[in-house]
Amino acid sequence: MVCAIAFVPLAAMKGIGGYDSTVSLIESIDPQLLNPWTALAGGAIPLISNLAWGLGYFGMPHILVRFMAIESPDKIKQARVIAMVWVIISLFFAVAIGIVGRAYLYPEFLGEAGSETVFMVIVNTLFTPIIAGILLAAILAAIMSTADSQLLVAASAFTEDIYRITMKKNASEKELVWMGRFAVIVISAIAYLIARDPNNSVMGLVSYAWAGFGAAFGPVILFSLFWRNTTRNGALGGMVIGGLTVIIWKQLSGGIFDLYEIVPGFLLSCVTIYTLSILDKEGPAEEILREFDHINHVVLHGKSTHKEDIGPLKTRHE
Repeated sequence: MVCAIAFVPLAAMKGIGGYDSTVSLIESIDPQLLNPWTALAGGAIPLISNLAWGLGYFGMPHILVRFMAIESPDKIKQARVIAMVWVIISLFFAVAIGIVGRAYLYPEFLGEAGSETVFMVIVNTLFTPIIAGILLAAILAAIMSTADSQLLVAASAFTEDIYRITMKKNASEKELVWMGRFAVIVISAIAYLIARDPNNSVMGLVSYAWAGFGAAFGPVILFSLFWRNTTRNGALGGMVIGGLTVIIWKQLSGGIFDLYEIVPGFLLSCVTIYTLSILDKEGPAEEILREFDHINHVVLHGKSTHKEDIGPLKTRHE
C-alpha cells in the first residue's frame, strides 16, 4: 500500500515530463489546485469542516481495536509513531494522486463520479498488466484492512453486547461463533445493497460513516481516558446523541447546516456526556475508578505498584 500510493503519482509526474512540467500544467488548468488555503476563501464553515475530519480518528473501531489488542503498554508509543507516519504518508500522496492525475489525464476530466477511479485509470495507462495488477491489489489491501476490522467489531458487538446480554445469557461459545458469522453475512448484504446505489459515491459514504463513528464513539473514548467522573449513563447518552445529531444534521442543508456533521455531533456528544455524568448521583462504579487510577499510574510511572489490581485487570481484558 505504501509503495503503490507513493509510486503512482511519481510515475505520473515522470510521464508528464517531470516536476516543473507537472506544476506548470496544473497551474494552467487551475491555480487553486496548488493552493493549500483554498478553503479560506469560502469562509469559516469550509475551513472548520475540513479540519474536523481529524476528530473522526478518535472513534474509528478499526483503529481503536488495534490499540486495545496491543501486546504490551510499552509498545503503544511505537505504535503511535507508526500510525502517525502512515497517516501523513497516505494522506499526502492520496492528495498528490488527485492533483497529478488531473494533469496527467488533461484535457480529459473524469467528473465527480469518475474522479474516484483516477488511481486505476493512471495505473492502467502507465504500466504493463502485471505491474498494474500488483498496484491495483493495493486498493484491495486498503479496503480489506478496514472492512475486515469493521465487520469483526460489528459482529463481536452484536454477539457479546446484544445477543448474549439481551437474548441468551447462557449461550455457548459455539453458538456465539455462529451468531457472529450470521451477523457478518447480514452486515455484508446491507453494505452490498448500499453500494449498488449509483447515486452513492465512495467519498460520500466514507464521509458520512466517518462522521457517525467519530461523533458517536470519539467523545466517549476521550472522556473515558481523561475524565475520572465519566459514568455509564453519560457514555450511553453521548453515543446516542452524537449518532443522532449526525443523522439529523445530514438531512438538512444550507447556511450553517453545510457544516460537516461531525462538528455538531462531536460537540453535542461531549456536552451530553458531561451533563449526564454530573447529574448521575451514583457516579462511576468503584471498580471502574480503581481501574482508571491503575491505568493512569501505569501511564505516568511506567509500572504498577498495585499488584492486587493486575490479576483481575489482565484476566478481564483477556
